Amino acid sequence: MARLSPAFVEWLMGLPAGHVTTVPGLSRSAQLKALGNGVVPQQATAALRFLAPAALPSRTAA
Repeated sequence: MARLSPAFVEWLMGLPAGHVTTVPGLSRSAQLKALGNGVVPQQATAALRFLAPAALPSRTAA
């Protein structure tokens, strides 16, 4: 049976190679748990671009 590779998940999330997989002492399951609890950087950027303008007060020229 095939097993999910943490390096594949790292790549799929758009993280630099080794961002999680080269951390010393992390088991395969700990790596997958960390990746599973992580945020995809591209999705976080999109959310901030969408939500930030609504949260910031408008600026008017004085």
